[in-house]
Amino acid sequence: MTGNERDDRAGDGANAQDPVLELRDIQKSYGGVTALSGVDLSVARGTIHALVGPNGSGKTTLLRVALGLTRPSSGTVDAPAEGIGPGFQRANVYRDLTVAENLDVFAALTGADDDAWRERLLSALRLDRVLDRRAGELSGGFEKKLDLALALLNRPPVVCLDEPMGDLDDVSKANLLDLLGDYRDAGHAVVVSTHRLGAFADVIDHLTVLHDGAVLLDERRRDIDLGDHDSIQDLYVARTLAAERSPAEGI
Repeated sequence: MTGNERDDRAGDGANAQDPVLELRDIQKSYGGVTALSGVDLSVARGTIHALVGPNGSGKTTLLRVALGLTRPSSGTVDAPAEGIGPGFQRANVYRDLTVAENLDVFAALTGADDDAWRERLLSALRLDRVLDRRAGELSGGFEKKLDLALALLNRPPVVCLDEPMGDLDDVSKANLLDLLGDYRDAGHAVVVSTHRLGAFADVIDHLTVLHDGAVLLDERRRDIDLGDHDSIQDLYVARTLAAERSPAEGI
């Protein structure tokens, strides 16, 4: 799929405004350190929602709050009853089990029974060639892909993926973008947390930028004014640098 085709699909997905995941006024502190300060996040069905920011901006903490893994100091989370598919920055798999056994166990736990979808995941992520290999023996890239497959296996209404491109080769990255685009087009929501916006620039429908635990920018892609910048990536970098130069003044 070309960049222009991805861009067209992103524009279509942005029409969906039915929220499937909402976080309101999320505050999170660890001791005397504030990790999140009044963060709102609304994720619509049928969209790919990018959550970006530099290291330490609060992205992973916000995802953990959304997934119910971290309790916020205050604020509310409205998540779908069917649950959220989690994709972790560090793969969370059964390392003593084979790839096939990992998928079987997770399918049994979640009631995933769509064999055609399972085969689609295996093919797109190229896991079909390592089905009999123990997860602990996989390369970092294949272990990451197994973690992504587990997040998507039972087709949850929303998946939250933390740095999903980590350890992936270029072919696998392209396959993953197509897979996530198809998932979005089927009416599901995808939240991608990353500090590398450029890899997802052609497919996102909504952009939320975090900086020092607060929302710096939160707009649908179609509404973003690039101004003098050539790309969303350039705009993101410029906004972040400006915030770091004058934190008290804002943007």
